[in-house]
Amino acid sequence: MKSKRPEDWTAEKKLKAIMEYENLDEEQRGIYLREKGLHSVHLERWQQEFVEVYASRKKKSRGGDPRQKRIKELEGDLRRKDKALAETAALLVLKKKAQAIWGDPEDER
Repeated sequence: MKSKRPEDWTAEKKLKAIMEYENLDEEQRGIYLREKGLHSVHLERWQQEFVEVYASRKKKSRGGDPRQKRIKELEGDLRRKDKALAETAALLVLKKKAQAIWGDPEDER
């Protein structure tokens, strides 16, 4: 079976290659690169990609996604409006019941 090009490797394989490479001495690193069909540039790029992904995840967890913040604001606003609507509906029902019991004060004029 032919091995995939380095660009086609999965993230797990890339991370494993970086970790294996870092544990080798200088002479073994060259042998490792030749065996795997890699160049040191591949490993450097992959390492930088992992660092960027990790950094972007930390930023998201710290600052939060602005869209998520907006969604929470809108959900809170919706809950507040639902409560106000339910209160208004209850007041209308009570008004109609009061009118049915005591009559409409406007009719007496």
